[in-house]
Amino acid sequence: MAVYSMTGYATAHSSGPAAPASSESGRDAQAGVGVEIRSVNSRFLDLAFKLPDDLRGTEPALRELLGARLKRGKVEVRAWIEGRADTVPRQPSALDLQKLVGLQDNVRAWLPTATPLSVAEVLQLTARQQGNPGELNDTLVALAQTALDGLTAAREREGKRLAAMLLDRLGQLRQLAKDAQPLIPQLVAQQRQRFIDRWNEALGAGGSATLGSSVTSDMAHDRALTEATAFAIRIDVAEELTRLDSHLTEIERLLKKGAEVGKRLDFLIQELHREANTLGSKSSNLELTRISVDMKVLIEQMREQVQNIE
Repeated sequence: MAVYSMTGYATAHSSGPAAPASSESGRDAQAGVGVEIRSVNSRFLDLAFKLPDDLRGTEPALRELLGARLKRGKVEVRAWIEGRADTVPRQPSALDLQKLVGLQDNVRAWLPTATPLSVAEVLQLTARQQGNPGELNDTLVALAQTALDGLTAAREREGKRLAAMLLDRLGQLRQLAKDAQPLIPQLVAQQRQRFIDRWNEALGAGGSATLGSSVTSDMAHDRALTEATAFAIRIDVAEELTRLDSHLTEIERLLKKGAEVGKRLDFLIQELHREANTLGSKSSNLELTRISVDMKVLIEQMREQVQNIE
């Protein structure tokens, strides 16, 4: 399965058919519908809708549609009616005006102080009578399905790019871990020789009162080996490198498996950072410190990108 990003954008629209020549001022023309879906990263699935009043009835269906296909991300759905904006004045028919006059007379018969309808209110009321809301709702749901397919494809393309980037960083981390492996035995051997040289220099003082006559060469050598062993235990990072390699293998497996892996990848990135920190704290030379710093830079780059994976 593919790895999906939580970032994407898609749009779809449907224009209604042209009005017949015999229609009155385009009143019988069916309005078109447009919809766009955009998403960014989020810990959970967060849906937001911006719908005109005539299309608000589709929100439950749209919410169910998106919830079945998307698992994480902040998703915004915006819809609009094309060619039938309320700001575009349309000439109302005589029948519409007659109905409004009758309604206004009935209201003012009971409420004499009621304000008469304004021209803007008349245009707005007659505009809302155009088109079939049920057909518009069905059209919007169908368009949302088309836009959702486009959004999923966009998120898949972005996820493929993110997976390639992460696999590249995994390769670099493996190389750094490989470079660190031979450094530890070298450091232990150097430190052991340093201890032995120091004890040999001390023994060369001969009758020094600080050493005492009971200190022999063998005893000094054994003490040097003991100190070297303690040093080796203190700087040993074999366990950290083993765990780091295990985490890298698991991340690679998840990227190849795909589907909903974002949260697990986020956890593994935290573990990688922990191992790189421990490696740096045990560092006893500049080369190992450099490797630790390089690892943390790569891991931070991975962490930023993993935040976008579903």
